[in-house]
Amino acid sequence: MPVDVSTDVIIRRPRDVVASYAADPTNAPDWYVNIESVQWRTTPPIGVGSQMDFVARFLGRRLAYTYEIVELTPRKSLIMRTADGPFPMETTYTWEALGADTTRMTLRNRGMPAGFSAVLTPFLAAAIRRANRKDLDQLRAILERG
Repeated sequence: MPVDVSTDVIIRRPRDVVASYAADPTNAPDWYVNIESVQWRTTPPIGVGSQMDFVARFLGRRLAYTYEIVELTPRKSLIMRTADGPFPMETTYTWEALGADTTRMTLRNRGMPAGFSAVLTPFLAAAIRRANRKDLDQLRAILERG
């Protein structure tokens, strides 16, 4: 059973500001509750084909995986994928200008759990939804302060 979780937040900052901050993987540990570190495999800046190693903690487990940017439309959307580990994932960011100084950011996670993780799919979806809400709330707090 696939997992497909989409969460959005309204941020009182221009789309360019929100998109440039959120799309920079080096900022991920600041606004993602579960991400401990990000290391570039390829040379910055971000573009299609860029790869980064992420280390996260989720549901009490340490997860290490590599994301690759597979689609990037600057200031509009970014799609990254990983095939690593028990839960291959695709993460999509979209940014929509709601006015000159207001942006809706949507964070979508899709994946197909394998092995034992597949049994936990309904619980994984709920846990991802909770984590995404915390992440986007943290992102909003950071950007609206700045």
